[in-house]
Amino acid sequence: MRILIAEDERDLNEIMRKKLSSDGYVVDCVYDGQEALDYIESAEYDAIILDIMMPRKSGLEVLSTLRGSGNNTPVLLLTALDAVADKVKGLDAGANDYLVKPFSFEEIYARLRVMTRKVDGVLNNIYTIADVHGHCHTHGQEG
Repeated sequence: MRILIAEDERDLNEIMRKKLSSDGYVVDCVYDGQEALDYIESAEYDAIILDIMMPRKSGLEVLSTLRGSGNNTPVLLLTALDAVADKVKGLDAGANDYLVKPFSFEEIYARLRVMTRKVDGVLNNIYTIADVHGHCHTHGQEG
């Protein structure tokens, strides 16, 4: 699974990269919103972890650009903004989930699984019915 981390706190970005990479994720890291958009344009991601308060473009601006262009990659907003109004604003802007710092890696993993499971469920549910035969009977006058 390929993940983009957009987080301007370099230490936190590096800790997340190391942890996710050691657990088998392919991770790209950027430090501002414009850089995030540049990466998103040049690669496909299974999920994006997006800080809200970043230089050049905020996470909400990045999210608005993504959703406006039809990009439905699952986005987990990761932020220090913990007011209910901030959460509602982020989710209404098109985020799939919202996680407040500080966080545990177990919770990030669980949220990533949920976000990507929803996408997989929509894209990969194929139902096949084999060897089903039906007979049509007409009722009424024969002519």
